[in-house]
Amino acid sequence: MTTSIIKGMRPGRLGLGLLMLAFTLTAGQSLPRSTPEAQGVSSAAIRAFVEAANKQVDTMHSFMLVRHGHVVAEGWWKPEGPEKRHVLHSLSKSFTSTAVGLAVAEGKLSVDDPVLKFFPEDAPAEPSAKLKAMRVRDLLTMSTGHQSEPRFTPEQPWVRAFLAHPVEHKPGAHFQYNSPATYMQSAIVQKVTGQSVLEYLRPRLFEPLGIDGAEWSASPQGVTVGGWGLHIRTEDIAKFGQLYLQKGKWNGKQIVPAAWIEQATAKQVSNGSDPVKDWDQGYGFQFWRCRHGAFRGDGAFGQFCIVLPDQDTVVAITSDTKDMQAQLNIVWDKLLPAFHAKPLLQDAKEQGKLKEVLANLAVPEGHVANVIRPPGSAPVPKK
Repeated sequence: MTTSIIKGMRPGRLGLGLLMLAFTLTAGQSLPRSTPEAQGVSSAAIRAFVEAANKQVDTMHSFMLVRHGHVVAEGWWKPEGPEKRHVLHSLSKSFTSTAVGLAVAEGKLSVDDPVLKFFPEDAPAEPSAKLKAMRVRDLLTMSTGHQSEPRFTPEQPWVRAFLAHPVEHKPGAHFQYNSPATYMQSAIVQKVTGQSVLEYLRPRLFEPLGIDGAEWSASPQGVTVGGWGLHIRTEDIAKFGQLYLQKGKWNGKQIVPAAWIEQATAKQVSNGSDPVKDWDQGYGFQFWRCRHGAFRGDGAFGQFCIVLPDQDTVVAITSDTKDMQAQLNIVWDKLLPAFHAKPLLQDAKEQGKLKEVLANLAVPEGHVANVIRPPGSAPVPKK
């Protein structure tokens, strides 16, 4: 499948090192840094998490922990680094959902609009009643009515391929993970705004958050693919999570409506019933619900933006693993006990041990990266 990369803004700041446990604001628009204990987090518990992840996850790439708006620990597994933009895979979906929310707030569309409304020229000659009933809301909640993902090929425009795919269930009644549905959200935003999702988000999301140099794949038709293909830095993921934790407010300005944040991160549809599986806790508007009152955006092979409102915490992770549930289990088992309601006594000894562990992380020699084909052309890997 042919895709292109659309370049974002100017290159990012120069390297900031593999470990940051500073006590003041860094240059530019970085998040403030703090010692873990100053934000009520145990350095020893963070170290236990990093050591467990390093040992049990094949293979971690980066980790950033934000508590009370401050980065309290971060590390990169060499040759990864803080200025490297990492592919987000399906974590890209949460950014596309944000673009839809902003377009809704600007009156460009409604989540209750029929999908066919936007693409009459690409509709089948005789669209089915179920296709006619499919709404933007159904795209957002992965409940389009499809039994399987539509396939995208270079031979057929992607919107047309999506609309030609059989809709076997009543839209809104059947959860089916569907990356092409996110592409349709992107195509709708481009249709109603005249800008690609990447272009549309620059002044509304990326620039306010200080996310520089974002890159995002595009379809052969020049539409940001939406469901995958976004490349940003680990700290950019953390900023995005912090924005959602703050109900869309950034530096005192409401840049995403709080009502949209509430809708997008709430359980909109059921997707399972296993109480110990984080993929069975419900789905919102391109966000997953988690155990422990958390929500997240995630992508294949362990790209995570985990938001824990009860702990006022964001966890950003990039990796290359096939067992994403095991990865989340380590977050719950090791990090949740680390959070305290009040600041802790400074622990220079444990801070030093944490610093040493973070400074010596590296991807194992001989590691072979997982490979994923563009969604729609092959099944999405099981999480």
